[in-house]
Amino acid sequence: MKGKFIVFEGIDGAGKTTQINELSQWLIENDLIPNRNQLVITREPGGTRLGQSIRSLLLDNSIEKSPDSITELLLYAADRAQHINEIIRPALNKGNWVISDRFCGSTVAYQGYGRKLDIKLIKSLETIATQGILPDITFLLDIPVDESIKRRISRKDDRIEKEGRVFLSNVSMGFQALSENNKWKKISAISSKEKIMSEIQYEIKKLIN
Repeated sequence: MKGKFIVFEGIDGAGKTTQINELSQWLIENDLIPNRNQLVITREPGGTRLGQSIRSLLLDNSIEKSPDSITELLLYAADRAQHINEIIRPALNKGNWVISDRFCGSTVAYQGYGRKLDIKLIKSLETIATQGILPDITFLLDIPVDESIKRRISRKDDRIEKEGRVFLSNVSMGFQALSENNKWKKISAISSKEKIMSEIQYEIKKLIN
């Protein structure tokens, strides 16, 4: 039996890492992954060794000249293609479950709505990179832009985070549109961690049953 593919999306500061860790622990402790299959936790960009190098190019704000928007888009696509072929597809084919921090939605939101690149072009690259692999369920952890900025105030921004409020607002609008158009499970990330996890667990139980 093919494994399940779970994706978490949202602007920075939404708490994706926290909820992924909580969900992973809950799945393992409750033996919800069948047939002694494994749980694979990964992320984009940077889920593979090659992807880690790409991630450093994409997010490092100390580089003298940053990638232009099209180069950035192509680097994300390259990271995803490697991620699919090296990590995600083999795991799912073995019956393992995969939880990814970001997937195709982030590219549409950040490069399409944020950078204003042609969304048709982005979708074409997505088709090439994913080769038919789609999430079984995508969670959008939704927070206001001001809350995102507030939560990140004590940490150093990476190159994408430094783009500012207007850029982040456009990205947030992109995520809202994607969530509605693709029937993602949108959860308010300003609720308590326990309430957020309860909603996630409810949706995962429905996915299993």
